[in-house]
Amino acid sequence: MRIARAHVLVGVDEEARLAGVDQVISALREGLSRVGLEEEVQVVETGTLGISGRGVVLVVYPEGVYYAGVTPEDVPQIVEEHLLKGRPVERLRLPAAVPQTEPRQVLGRQVRVVLRNCGVIDPEEIEEYIAAGGYAGLERALREMTPEEVLGEIKRSGLRGRGGAGFPTGIKWEAVRRAPGQEKYVICNADEGEPGTFKDRLILEGDPQKLIEGMLLCGYAVGAKKGFIYIRGEYGLSIARMERAISQARECGLLGEHILGTDFSFDLEVRPGAGAYVCGEETSLIESLEGKRGWPRIRPPYPVTCGLWGRPTVVNNVETLASVPEILRQGADWYRTLGTPTCPGTKVYTILGHVRFPGLVEVEMGTPLRTLVYELGGGLPEGRRLKGVLVGGAAGAFLSPQDLDVRMDFDSLRELAAALGSGAVLVMDESTCMVDMLASVLRFFRHESCGQCTPCRAGTDALVRLVEAIRRGEGDRRTLELMLETVDAMSLASLCPLGQSVALPVKTCLSRFRGEFEGHLFGGPCPHCREPQEVYR
Repeated sequence: MRIARAHVLVGVDEEARLAGVDQVISALREGLSRVGLEEEVQVVETGTLGISGRGVVLVVYPEGVYYAGVTPEDVPQIVEEHLLKGRPVERLRLPAAVPQTEPRQVLGRQVRVVLRNCGVIDPEEIEEYIAAGGYAGLERALREMTPEEVLGEIKRSGLRGRGGAGFPTGIKWEAVRRAPGQEKYVICNADEGEPGTFKDRLILEGDPQKLIEGMLLCGYAVGAKKGFIYIRGEYGLSIARMERAISQARECGLLGEHILGTDFSFDLEVRPGAGAYVCGEETSLIESLEGKRGWPRIRPPYPVTCGLWGRPTVVNNVETLASVPEILRQGADWYRTLGTPTCPGTKVYTILGHVRFPGLVEVEMGTPLRTLVYELGGGLPEGRRLKGVLVGGAAGAFLSPQDLDVRMDFDSLRELAAALGSGAVLVMDESTCMVDMLASVLRFFRHESCGQCTPCRAGTDALVRLVEAIRRGEGDRRTLELMLETVDAMSLASLCPLGQSVALPVKTCLSRFRGEFEGHLFGGPCPHCREPQEVYR
C-alpha cells in the first residue's frame, strides 16, 4: 500500500448509494488526477461514518474535516480548494458546533467496541481488518484456550444479548454446548425490520469480518461446525459485502477445514430473508431457513435444544456476535470496565427524528438518555421543544422529557417499564401528535402480523380501529381502557413476541400522554395529525 499525505474516507452504505456516492467517488478520482494529486491523496471507500440523513458524507485526513451532502458538482471545489490549497470548503463542512473528542467521532463522545473499525477500514479488504487487530481474538482462542475456557470468558464478560431481550449470551451458549448431539449450528439474526432501526445493517456494511470472527468464536465454544447469516433481503449491499468477506476468509484459511492449522473446522453461508418482519423472531427465522413459511413455533422446546433441523442452535443478533472478538482479544476483565456492573459493555444506537445530527453511535451501557439526545444527537433544532422519545423501535416505549435522566441499560429502563429493544432512539418535538405516532406503530404491527394466532391477528386490527376512532374524535374514555385490555390479552395469549410486544408502546404512550388522547376525544381535531400511509391501512 502506498504512502499518501492525505486520505479521503468516503462512507459507502445503502443510504450513500441512493445519494449518488459512486458518482462522487468517480469525480474525486478524476479531479485528483486532473490536478496531479492521484499519488499524494488516497481515496478510501469505507463503511458508514455514523452520520445519517445528510447524503454523501466524507472526511479528509489528517485534518479530520467532515463534508456532508456532497454531490459530483461539489467535488472540483473540494479538490482544488482543500486538497490542493489546504482551505476547507466551509459551505459543505459539518457545523463546528458538532461535539467531538476525536476528529473522526463527529457524533459526540463515544466508546467504540463494535463500531471500532466502521468508517475507518475498507470493509471489502480482509487485510485491513487483520491490520486493525482482527482475528487476534480467534487466534488466542484456538492457540491458547479450550472451548470451555472461551465459554467461560464470555460468561465472565457479562455480555447480554443485544437483540432486545438482554439474555446472558454465555448462558445461551452453554446450553447449546451441553445439549446432546454432535451436530449443532450458529445462526446470526440479521433480519432487521424494525422501523427506525438500521444499526445491524451498518455493522454488516462497515465491518463484515468482525461478524465472521464472532461466529467462528461462537462455533468453537459451542461445538458447531456450520453457521448461517440470515440477512434482510432488502439489504443488498450487506449481502454482497458479507459474501465477499466469507470468500476472502476462506481464501485465508479462516473458514473451512482445520482453521489456523488446528482441528477446528467451521463454515458460513448467507441466506437472504424474504421481507417478513416476523422472521426476526428466532423460531420463525429457523422455519424460514428450513424452507418453510416463516411462522413462529410453539415453545418449548427452545432453539438451544431443538433448533435448526431439530439440532441445538445458537441464535444471536449482529451486535451481540460483533462484540465477541474484542472480548476475546482484550479479555473479559477489560470488557467489564465498560458499562454497568449488571450490564457491561457498550450499546449501539440509531438516533433519529427531530435532532440536529441523526446517526449511528456507540456508548457505554448506562449512558443517560439525555446524553444521547442532546450531546450525541446535538439536541433539537433551534426553537423546538422536546415532546417525547420513542426508545427501542416500534416495539419500544414512549418516554417523556421527565424521563431524560434514565440510564440506558436493561435494568434501569425496566424500572420505567421500558426496554432497549432494537436500539432506535426516535426524538419528537412539540409538532408531533402522539396519537398519530401510536397509530403509525399499530398500523405497522397489523401489517406485519403473520396471522397464525388469533390474539395477534385480531388484536392488532382491533387496536388500529380503536386508535383511528380516537384520531377522528370518536369514542370516550372507555375506548382507552379497551385498548389496554386488548394489549393485556395479546400479551398473555399471543404465540410470539410480535403480538406480545405491542403492549409496551400502547401502555407507555397512554400513560405518559393520556391528556393528548383525551384531547382528541373531547377537544376537537388535532392540527398535527397526518393521513395514514396507504401501505399500512
